[in-house]
Amino acid sequence: MNGGEAMFESSLPGLPVPRRGKVRDVYDLGERLLLVATDRISAFDVVFPTPIPGKGKVLTGLSLFWLDRLRNSIPNHLLSDSIESLDLPSNLARELAGRSLLVRKAGVIPFECIVRGYVIGTGWKDYLASGGICGIKLPVGLRLADRLPEAIFTPSTKAEAGHDENVPFQRLRESVGPTVADRMRGAALDLYNRAAEYARGKGIIIADTKFEFGLANGEVILVDEILTPDSSRFWLLDAWRPGENPPSFDKQYLRDWLERESGWNKEPPAPVLPEKVVEATRSRYLEAYHRLSGKQLSE
Repeated sequence: MNGGEAMFESSLPGLPVPRRGKVRDVYDLGERLLLVATDRISAFDVVFPTPIPGKGKVLTGLSLFWLDRLRNSIPNHLLSDSIESLDLPSNLARELAGRSLLVRKAGVIPFECIVRGYVIGTGWKDYLASGGICGIKLPVGLRLADRLPEAIFTPSTKAEAGHDENVPFQRLRESVGPTVADRMRGAALDLYNRAAEYARGKGIIIADTKFEFGLANGEVILVDEILTPDSSRFWLLDAWRPGENPPSFDKQYLRDWLERESGWNKEPPAPVLPEKVVEATRSRYLEAYHRLSGKQLSE
């Protein structure tokens, strides 16, 4: 365990009790929220007892990079990546630096907004069974990891427990109204297409990703992390070969190890991760950060 991770297992001094997600701790500060990305990692909807050192900083740093680069697509929840205004003890401020964001509150819309540019994962299984993905018909003869003619929007429900459920776009429209749903779809596709074009120039394919949106003063805004190795599939462009599962810079390495070597049944509790898996996962996250942002992560 890295030095600071233990402190994220309990409430932080001087801050309210957080709401804990799989990876993030959310502190309600009244008019705003403090989001802290820990080094926890999850797979198959289960959180592992072994952290990935520096992972929270990668998620935060990449989200900041993309929020700045894509800021003209849609308003977002970011207020500041500086926590100086919280006047925290110096040791606590050091631990939170680089992994914390102050954001405005929004009513989170309970749907994952998934955009797919390639046929892979559950999308590939769906395509083999139905000839499409989430009810969207696709050309005959696509291969594993093939690029789609155009990116598609496939929403899913956000489950409090268990697995999310893919739903037709019409279900989203019926739930939140056509104006909000159309805004979400349009923004998600624009964000993905702009990011995918940029990433390709950096040698990375963004195969798919997910966004979350909320409502603030009646306006649809982008919330949560965006375009990180936790929320996206990043492939090495030079190694991409349709028909094969490409090398990735995301959680896929961990998922593959769990399915092929760990013997784990995907039910809690999750196993302790061996050092080789921790380091291999960490190196992939750092490489994604460096390739996309052009920066090295500061420890």
